[in-house]
Amino acid sequence: MSNSKQAVPDTLPLLRDRIDSIDSQIQMLINERARCAQKVAEVKLAEQGGEAVVFYRPEREAQVLRRVMERNEGPLGNEEMAKIFRQVMSSCLALEKPMRIAFLGPEGTFTQQAALKHFGKSIISAPMAAIDEVFREVESGAANYGVVPVENSTEGVVNHTLDSFRDSRLKICGEVEERIHHHLLVSPNINADDVTHIYSHQQSLAQCRAWLDRYWPHVERVAVSSNAEAARLAADAGRSGRAIAAIAGEVACELYGLSKVSSNIEDRPDNTTRFLIVGNQDVPPSGKDKTSLLISAKNEPGALYRLLEAFERHGVDMTRLETRPSLMSRWGYIFYIDFVGHYLDDDCRAVIDDLRERASEVKVLGSYPVAVL
Repeated sequence: MSNSKQAVPDTLPLLRDRIDSIDSQIQMLINERARCAQKVAEVKLAEQGGEAVVFYRPEREAQVLRRVMERNEGPLGNEEMAKIFRQVMSSCLALEKPMRIAFLGPEGTFTQQAALKHFGKSIISAPMAAIDEVFREVESGAANYGVVPVENSTEGVVNHTLDSFRDSRLKICGEVEERIHHHLLVSPNINADDVTHIYSHQQSLAQCRAWLDRYWPHVERVAVSSNAEAARLAADAGRSGRAIAAIAGEVACELYGLSKVSSNIEDRPDNTTRFLIVGNQDVPPSGKDKTSLLISAKNEPGALYRLLEAFERHGVDMTRLETRPSLMSRWGYIFYIDFVGHYLDDDCRAVIDDLRERASEVKVLGSYPVAVL
């Protein structure tokens, strides 16, 4: 007769008890982490005295999230695990000092969605009516950071954002890449078959054109100022019994209490928008960084070639080049360049030194961690 113990089979009550026990341990550890965050705030205040204390460290948070993803063993995916830690970090940081984040509004836009993705939900959201207002809010100190769109994978660059850097002293402190999913939304009391108009921003209507042509060819499309405004109009119309639909994202859907008729209706499933985080301080190296420059080239033959040759000579990977009118001289141009690395890296410093010899002006817009999520 065997003396070995037989394994007790899993039963629903036993599994639930185990989950309750794990939840208790997780909760205890989260609070322990929060107490450590409070201690961090106390140490910073003691060390820096009356000077402005920087509680949020972009490079530190990027390093933490990268380690979370590197050591993750599943079954939760790396991004899902990082999102959980992102919110834990956001809640702990709010204990030190809640941050006010300005973003291109109104509430419910994809820019707000990007702000929440980058900073977590434990922030004070401050919607602004225009991109230059976001810059002014951060420059004045009324907001800790700002979030603005800079490029879309299908629609190209956001020129207003690039132009705002010309006269601004703000630094780029981070980036967010947000996969843009559009949903067809209606008020919960509305029958989708009765919809007479579909409201959205003109870019969103363009990004969903083929889907709309196939499934809603006879419904009038109306361009409005933003997807969030479309969601608000659909919610208001629903309260009066009018059948209006909106194309908007997840945040707008939740904010205005709408129901999804169809999800992910964008024509290109890889449609992605890149957003920049702007702030007042330089960001130390995180180990995986990107640098952005603004360059005014000399008006002479081969000027652009000589700028680009500096990257090849020092082995630095340039990832983006955009051209904008200078506004300082007729037919003059300035260039916006992104490249891999931090401006404190030896090879990157060598490139910038070369560029300063070859260009009329070189402005380092910032070095910042490459988007983690």
